[in-house]
Amino acid sequence: MHYTKRSRHERIIRVNGKIARNINRAVILNFVRERQPISRSEIAELTKLNKSTVSSIVASLVEEELVVEEEAVKGQTVGRSPIHLRLRTGRNLVGAILFDSAATRIAVIDLDGTIKHSSEVATEPGDPAAFVARCVDELTMLRKRHHLPHFRGIGVTVAGIVDPTESKVIFAPNLGWEHLELGKIIHESSPDIPLVTIENDAKASALAELWFGSHDINLSNFVFLAVGRGIGAGIVIDKVVVSGESNAAGEFGHMTLIEGGEQCACGNQGCWEAYASDRATVRRYRTARGLPPEPASSIMLDDIIDSVKRGNGDSAAQQELERTGRYIGMGIANIIKAVDPDAIIIGGRVTQVWDLVYPEIMATVSKRVFFGKRPRTQILPTSLKSRPPLLGAAALTIREFFKDFRVTA
Repeated sequence: MHYTKRSRHERIIRVNGKIARNINRAVILNFVRERQPISRSEIAELTKLNKSTVSSIVASLVEEELVVEEEAVKGQTVGRSPIHLRLRTGRNLVGAILFDSAATRIAVIDLDGTIKHSSEVATEPGDPAAFVARCVDELTMLRKRHHLPHFRGIGVTVAGIVDPTESKVIFAPNLGWEHLELGKIIHESSPDIPLVTIENDAKASALAELWFGSHDINLSNFVFLAVGRGIGAGIVIDKVVVSGESNAAGEFGHMTLIEGGEQCACGNQGCWEAYASDRATVRRYRTARGLPPEPASSIMLDDIIDSVKRGNGDSAAQQELERTGRYIGMGIANIIKAVDPDAIIIGGRVTQVWDLVYPEIMATVSKRVFFGKRPRTQILPTSLKSRPPLLGAAALTIREFFKDFRVTA
């Protein structure tokens, strides 16, 4: 049999119609998400797509209950009111679980990032499979208790190194999890769930800021810095969260800040996390007050922050929070040198005293970046009102609704 090899371009042309429609569908749906309310004619003008193509795709999105039509508010237009498009809420719900060392948080979240209902479960050490199954059951009961439709998927975030492709937790030291097949456990606990997505908490937080944040700046290239019990980061380049070869991109908390310094939970010494995390702030505060370093659980970072907010003259609280700001600035200076992002967005309890820590961060960064020249990178607190990792868990699943087809060589 004679065979004539077709060029790559000829092979693409044969499937171009289907691929083009799916790409156009994703483009239109994302325009609705980002610019709602928006009319069909506005979409056609912005996308340069044929009006009939836009109408056809919008009709299918309405039928899929992803988009809803509404009349424009009277008085905003002259003549007949145009029909505007919005994401349809209340129909496409996802479950979200944030596994943390102290408490695990679960929530039912809508397509637009609105938390419908949430609850909290004390994290249990020991049998991780049994605890994960319990949390999935709690999430299902939360949905049923409020008579909500079935989940379109469940998103999960964990503080640690996660392989999202294999749905595995590689290492989560604060939870004591290692090589845990988290996705498999969730599927076995709730086999009717069509989609389970898993990611590191800081990377998911970056995704949440990208999708649901309200900063009035371009967030194409930024780093989300999660300051909590540990320190993690999500790096976003061209609106894509970077994973890295071993899914460990953004582990800035374990870069060496001070050689031979404080012992870190990872086993090394002098890590950034050992100086700028919530645990480090509490440890220094206890020392400043003449208290033994343990038990640290008797004083939380919230107590130190509240002491400053009340203005009761607790100089140790103010000094240690300012010191934390300086340590955060030292690490940020290194991130700026390595990544040069448009912005670094900080999440965590420390942002509750932003007026106190921000000047310390900026003073340190300005001295350490680009030989004393003021950096162009903006440093901002997160704009998210709810816990970024929890919203990030939802965003992992929600983004699947908005993906297009990628054409590769």
